[in-house]
Amino acid sequence: MVPPQRHSFVADPGMFTVEEAKKLAATIGVQERRVLPPPYCASDLCIAAAEGLMQQLDWDPATVEVLVFVSQDADYVLPATACIMQHRLGLPTSAAAFDVPLGCSGYVYGLWIAAKLLGGSSAKRALVLCGDNPTRHLHPEDRATLPLFGDAGSATALEVDASAPSIPVVIGTDGAGAPHIFVKAGGKRHCLIPPVGTAGRIADEEEAAQLERDSRLTLNGAEVFSFTLRAVPPLLREVMEHAGTDVDGIDRFVLHQANAFMLEHLRKRIKAPADRFVIDMQGFGNTSSASIPLAICHSMGGLLAAGPVKTLMAGFGVGWSWGAMVAELGPMPEPQVVDLPEGYPVLAV
Repeated sequence: MVPPQRHSFVADPGMFTVEEAKKLAATIGVQERRVLPPPYCASDLCIAAAEGLMQQLDWDPATVEVLVFVSQDADYVLPATACIMQHRLGLPTSAAAFDVPLGCSGYVYGLWIAAKLLGGSSAKRALVLCGDNPTRHLHPEDRATLPLFGDAGSATALEVDASAPSIPVVIGTDGAGAPHIFVKAGGKRHCLIPPVGTAGRIADEEEAAQLERDSRLTLNGAEVFSFTLRAVPPLLREVMEHAGTDVDGIDRFVLHQANAFMLEHLRKRIKAPADRFVIDMQGFGNTSSASIPLAICHSMGGLLAAGPVKTLMAGFGVGWSWGAMVAELGPMPEPQVVDLPEGYPVLAV
């Protein structure tokens, strides 16, 4: 699920010359991005996607017993957005519903957590909802981030099948990378507003300007690229080894759609054929936790309808956090990328 609002820095270069914009678009693989306007949040995209998916699968919401919401953009400080989503979707009060605040690696983590819960309980069905709206953290004059990031939400359904093959998963974390993809303000360490009970919101113009700067997404491109080339090729090889296969045995590689330049370097590192390595972000940008399911829906719909498709999925980035899995996807109803309907009701308390 994506917002209908499209922003193209190629059509409207703004801070770039026309030639600069064309060159950058070719490098990062993004022509336009989807930008979610207020008052909508990532949760609204995910709710709309979940409603459509359950209708497509003919699932009664009362049969869904696990809801995992993966996002770095919660609606409120508290409660967990997943609790509000459970009520909106009509899931039973016996359902487990919780948030997972991960970004680039979040889709793999969400599937892994949901699968573990299904395998270790009496629950039979789960929804994994992944979505982010990173454009809220972009400064309109930031040449490094503005052309790259877009907003999206997704819904993935999981159901217990005792005859299904196992799904090997490899995950990891290295918090030394925390400063390199970073939004400083907004949590309790650096609040956007003074503590409850203190007079006034902002002391002076200088403090207000600093809060605005601290609310921006900062991205250390060199460090991100170095981490990716260092960590991701071994990750992909390890998960293929756990799956008892190699590059030739994978039908599709779907990695976090960070940018086309980085993805092409990874493809060459593992010697994957271009026709089986998905790079599909031209019309959406880097959508954080939603980038893997978005790429699957946009580029593999027909394949999944015929299925099964042995798919290697890998997310990596902010944290540093990473995860990869190999799963047979399909046959299933053909997944689609849908625009958020005009006038869709906002998820609110």
